[in-house]
Amino acid sequence: MVTGTKAGLVVHLRSILGRLDYRTLVMLDHFIGSSELTEYLLDNVVAAAKANGIRLIVALTNNWADYGGMDVYVKQIANSNNHDLFYTDAAIQIAFKNYIKTFVGRYINEPTILAWELANEPRFPRITSGSCTPATITAWAKVISAYIKSIDSNHLVALGDEGFYNQPGAPTYPYQGGEGVDFDVNLGISTLDFGTFHSYPEHWGQANNIQNWGTQWIADHAASQTKAGKPVIIEEFGVTTNQPTVYTAWFNQIVSSGLAGDLIWQSGSHLSQGDTHNDGYAVYPESAVYPLLSSHAAPVKARR
Repeated sequence: MVTGTKAGLVVHLRSILGRLDYRTLVMLDHFIGSSELTEYLLDNVVAAAKANGIRLIVALTNNWADYGGMDVYVKQIANSNNHDLFYTDAAIQIAFKNYIKTFVGRYINEPTILAWELANEPRFPRITSGSCTPATITAWAKVISAYIKSIDSNHLVALGDEGFYNQPGAPTYPYQGGEGVDFDVNLGISTLDFGTFHSYPEHWGQANNIQNWGTQWIADHAASQTKAGKPVIIEEFGVTTNQPTVYTAWFNQIVSSGLAGDLIWQSGSHLSQGDTHNDGYAVYPESAVYPLLSSHAAPVKARR
């Protein structure tokens, strides 16, 4: 966090509160008890962020199984491998709401937390129930965001999605709606305060057109921001090759388009026990990208 602050960063993405696994999920009549370890860890993260002048966007669960996330609820409560049930099963919704009530309630008056996100990258890539459509996640987002607002009126709320559009027949996959997300419709949900999107062209079939595709992706979401009259941020983006050139083009587009803000994935640090995790996207202080972050932060912060 100290390293990020020196680079001009003021918001950190993204502590995933829902780091449940099969050992920490406690079921009592479909209620989930709090994990003292999770509370302790998040308390430490909040304290470190506060000490460094950084605010946090906290995702309440994860679409992916890296830390348990949605699939734990589905397996433990519905005894199923059907990922889609996370969004529709009544017992799972009760359990997830109880989890939210415990942790969101703990931090209602904590200004270091900027926003709650319903989930990290919600989608249904494994459509096994046969009944899921983009309207499924939209309906779930309405219910869960309204529930968070009923508990905590002090913090912003966002979906935490990748910004996929729902335009069947569009030339590239992130626009086609196949992942069950409709960015423009979700941006219109009254209990969501801002929109989010991510950008990983190499993994989304655009490895031969990384820079230009990503620039247009940013421009399109800035247009959605204007149309909805609601802030939109690109809260994750990354490429593994030619980072300085690509990021310079994307930073220029972010500023010129008026996009509300951006967060790179991910800032790396050299610690006494070794380097922080590098999944191919990490930017360390000695890299050519690092000074670009500082110079980019200035015009973005100047708009506040």
